[in-house]
Amino acid sequence: MKLLLPLSHKTLPLTLAALVGLTASCAREQAMQASTADPVAVAKLLSEADEHYANRTSIEHARQAVAILRRARMTDYNSYEAVWKLARCQYYVGSHEEDEKLKLAAFREGIAAGESAVKLAPDKPEGHFWLGANLGGRAKVQGPLYALSSVPDIRREMETVIRLDEGFQAGSAYLALGQLDLELPEMFGGDRKRAVEVLEKGLRFGQNNSLLRLRLAEAYYAVKRRADARAQANAILVMKHGQDYLPEHEEASEGARRILKKLE
Repeated sequence: MKLLLPLSHKTLPLTLAALVGLTASCAREQAMQASTADPVAVAKLLSEADEHYANRTSIEHARQAVAILRRARMTDYNSYEAVWKLARCQYYVGSHEEDEKLKLAAFREGIAAGESAVKLAPDKPEGHFWLGANLGGRAKVQGPLYALSSVPDIRREMETVIRLDEGFQAGSAYLALGQLDLELPEMFGGDRKRAVEVLEKGLRFGQNNSLLRLRLAEAYYAVKRRADARAQANAILVMKHGQDYLPEHEEASEGARRILKKLE
């Protein structure tokens, strides 16, 4: 049997030299990736992906956006925009796929892309937000126990977004936190009253965020504030929305009609 002997003073310099060489090799590889990236090609791919994402009401366009963003990432592994947009697209795809395996695959790639975005730019909100969103999407598919283990990570990412940019995407981090409290059973830490408080904070930035208003209407309904729930639902149905968020507004409008039906 071979014995593992401690490093001698003679072998230590060689070990350090090997580590230094490995570090230098990694740095050279990263530098080569950066130097060979084609900014014009990446910009073109990102533009194409944006066009498909704008038409995401058809999930085929969302899938096309994912494929193009993968190519953009391969073209430049240091493109922050490519990875956070890939995380965003995969969240949309995962949220609208019908097959559970396809949902999970989308959310998992979205998580990986979000983690890459956070590493590339830890002080920017997009990576944190879409990482948290995909963690939440995966947790929904995998069930309550998995959701419970994911809650701290989701909260951390959304609270980081608020710290970096409180009004990000019209209060969307508040929307995510409020939804978490609304959907999580009380025995697992959910809190309907806290959901109302958090969503009301988000409303300071999200007057035109129809999904935030929908979650607030649902929270009001959950705490038996029926008049407030009706007011938020009606506000959604008369809102002017930006073309960029048409699919989300249509989803919110359907939800608002469901709430108003409950309130009849």
